[in-house]
Amino acid sequence: MSNPFLEFLRPHKTVPHTPWTAQARWDLNPSRVGILFFGLTIFGLGDGLIIQSSIGNGPWSVLAQGISDQLSITMGWSTFAISTLVLLLWIPLREKPGFGTISNIVIIAGAIQIGVTIFPEQNNYAIGVIYCLLGIAMVGFGSALYITCGLGPGPRDGLMTALHHRSGVRIGRVRLGIEGFVLAAGWLLGGTVGLGTLLFALFIGQSIAISLGVVSRLTPK
Repeated sequence: MSNPFLEFLRPHKTVPHTPWTAQARWDLNPSRVGILFFGLTIFGLGDGLIIQSSIGNGPWSVLAQGISDQLSITMGWSTFAISTLVLLLWIPLREKPGFGTISNIVIIAGAIQIGVTIFPEQNNYAIGVIYCLLGIAMVGFGSALYITCGLGPGPRDGLMTALHHRSGVRIGRVRLGIEGFVLAAGWLLGGTVGLGTLLFALFIGQSIAISLGVVSRLTPK
């Protein structure tokens, strides 16, 4: 006999179609935009929790933190600048942004800055692990919400898929190469690498898959 709770948390293999899924990247309505903004905010706050855990960040936050420290700017501005530069790389790759792409840049950067402001930085390692795991769950759920809106990928995801289509290299290898380069650059600039980095790498994919499953099962058919 299956466990209803475990069944509810069963990961989804694909991106489900929902009542708020757009037909095009600029197909906007109030409810769809509201869900998009909510998902991106949850994503950014989750990233803020991971940063404040002090046990290691995801690769892109390692880079943002390194740049933030080197230029003496906030994490929010650093994240915004990185996302904007990544978006510019779409031009030679002929990738087209959507409303969700632009919203991703602005809202996640702002939510990260709010997160690192309101969540106290942890010196207790055990609480730092809790921060990190909760943050990964929030990033996963936020990702599921904004992805199912269908209003365009974030700058990093768009770069990954564009490089995959243009080069013919497997998408997993493209993502691994991008994440590895970003992590190394961030570490050299002074970003925090540690257990949190490993936890993020191990669990973020599963967190997104579980969240997509939850969204699909909560959505009226």
